[in-house]
Amino acid sequence: MNYETLEIEREGPLLRVWLNRPERRNAVNTRMLREVGDLFVSLETDFETRVVVLGGRGKSFCAGADRKPDDSFSNPLEAQSERERRWLGQLGRRACRAIEDCEAVTVARVHGHAIGGGSCFALSCDFRIASRSAIFRVPEVALGVPLTWAATPRLIHEIGAARTRELLLLCRDIDAEKALHWGMVHGCVDEDDLDNEVAAWVGELLDKPELAVHMTKTQLRGYARRAALGDESETDGDLIALARNSPEMRALFKLPEK
Repeated sequence: MNYETLEIEREGPLLRVWLNRPERRNAVNTRMLREVGDLFVSLETDFETRVVVLGGRGKSFCAGADRKPDDSFSNPLEAQSERERRWLGQLGRRACRAIEDCEAVTVARVHGHAIGGGSCFALSCDFRIASRSAIFRVPEVALGVPLTWAATPRLIHEIGAARTRELLLLCRDIDAEKALHWGMVHGCVDEDDLDNEVAAWVGELLDKPELAVHMTKTQLRGYARRAALGDESETDGDLIALARNSPEMRALFKLPEK
């Protein structure tokens, strides 16, 4: 496939996926959400790939939502039908779920900023390795919207309810050292050592018996699903569409007054 917002590199059983909008610090637009979802779904039948590393080109992993509309931006408020509105509102959830459900083991390579959707992408991966200078932030509440993309139950599962509450309601910057302490990342190294650290983790994973790794990931995913039986994220698209009608969000995205 040809992608406009992603760059793909293959090294045998390792697939490197780069968010590739460096001029926008890899800010997320609709096309990126579609392409991330399509790519990770396609790996279901890619039996050659055993490990996927997700990183960002340029100065940041991902700076969150792109506030500057472009030709690929489709605003749910401008959808032609309610079904289209709901579908557009669920693109982020589908992209993150595709990463989470990937049949290969996934590793996020995080540097610079991982803001909003960038944090969601990283948290959807099995492992997260960050540079010491990396900053995580989930600013949605400060911007006037709830966190969607099924990220709230995922955060609770990964780092616990108390820390999720602090992260979402206070919208503070979380540096890499704190992220390591919280369990948001599995490794924290100087940026010059980031690629070597990621390579070490990838090497350990590839050294393990392939089928055992695959089946264990399947087990872990199944148990996580059981723990999330109360997951209400099916309504995330409706929540974000409703929140985007607020005066704060219409001003943020420069939408006309209702």
